[in-house]
Amino acid sequence: MARCGTRPYGSGVPSSARSVARDAEANTAFRVAARAGYVANGILHLLIGGLVLAVGFGAAEDTDQTGAFRAVAALPLGAVALGALALGLVALGCWHLLQAVAPRGLSGWKRLAWVAAEAPQGVVFIVIGVISASVALGARPHAEQAAEDASEVALTLPIGGFILGTVGLAVAGVGIGFGWMGLRRSFHSKVRLPDGVGGHVLSALGVVGFLAKGVALVVVGVLLVIAAVRIEPDTAGGLDGAVSALIALPAGPFLALLVGLGFLGYGVFTVFRARYARLDA
Repeated sequence: MARCGTRPYGSGVPSSARSVARDAEANTAFRVAARAGYVANGILHLLIGGLVLAVGFGAAEDTDQTGAFRAVAALPLGAVALGALALGLVALGCWHLLQAVAPRGLSGWKRLAWVAAEAPQGVVFIVIGVISASVALGARPHAEQAAEDASEVALTLPIGGFILGTVGLAVAGVGIGFGWMGLRRSFHSKVRLPDGVGGHVLSALGVVGFLAKGVALVVVGVLLVIAAVRIEPDTAGGLDGAVSALIALPAGPFLALLVGLGFLGYGVFTVFRARYARLDA
């Protein structure tokens, strides 16, 4: 057995770090917090789905996470709700980071693939949680403008177009991955769905939700690539820009409605995932 602080063959993480991560992973309170994080993520997607539907019907709304947070902030006790969402999302992000450190029985490329899948999710959830907390404290960020500003800065660099294009391809790749998980129902490995009609309904919601989120991410990635090729940072954007791009297509409002319904389905699936998620690394 490897001593504490050493690195056994096939591992890039000291055994002491893995031991701490596994102790945290086994903590009942932290596992409850992680499940609460799935509820928070599900609520966030339900809000986004509602905003996308509103835009599909002609409303002028921001359909990204910051738009959803600003909508919650406008409600009575909105700051309290945003604080709760922030705690859940940060807890879920920390859980994914622990999963990147703590898995058992993986080495080599399989371990690298696991880390590449879990660690970015952890960072994203923590960032979104921090944004939720900032809105609760009075900030009013706009993710779409932030994406355009970041793209503009990137394009001023000598290899900025390459960097932005690579990011766009990566985002599109993640979108394709979401769609593939939906089509293959491979997300079943991450949940213990109940038997009977309830399990079939949740599975169907998962398929629709993963496909919808995949489509949205692919559009975001394509917009980033177009911005890189044309050297037009205003073309780049986030989810809000992706929805706008969909609406600009023939039958665009109908496509936006489908995506909105898909996000609602993903939100419902994710809320129930809090109950049925497999929390073993």
